Amino acid sequence: VQLVESGGGSVQAGGSLRLSCAASEYPHRDYSMAWFRQAPGKGRDGVACIAADGTTTYADSMRGRFTIFRDNAKNTLDLEIHSLKPGDTATYYCAARVSPGTRWTYCGGYDESDFGSWGQGTQVTVSS
Repeated sequence: VQLVESGGGSVQAGGSLRLSCAASEYPHRDYSMAWFRQAPGKGRDGVACIAADGTTTYADSMRGRFTIFRDNAKNTLDLEIHSLKPGDTATYYCAARVSPGTRWTYCGGYDESDFGSWGQGTQVTVSS
């Protein structure tokens, strides 16, 4: 599965952004997908996950301002971020929970090793 993110940019605190992830396979009926982010100088953290059946889960620290969903009109996996803060500055990645011969339909946490396909990332910069 090949993934390409878009939608990042520079915004002021308090604003909103919508990130998109186009996958070479759509709809993602037989595998789950997630958004991660990596702030400068830090490791990559999970943000949100959507299972093959559409069930969504969010990392504890990401609840409330992030919404993950599939846009069937655009054939993308999207992430909306509201009330942006400077601490949201990061490169955002989408990932598919697949590996050669295996696909996971459910969300089971954010262990990077479970996600075999990654996009190149899209940069989000939030200024105060």
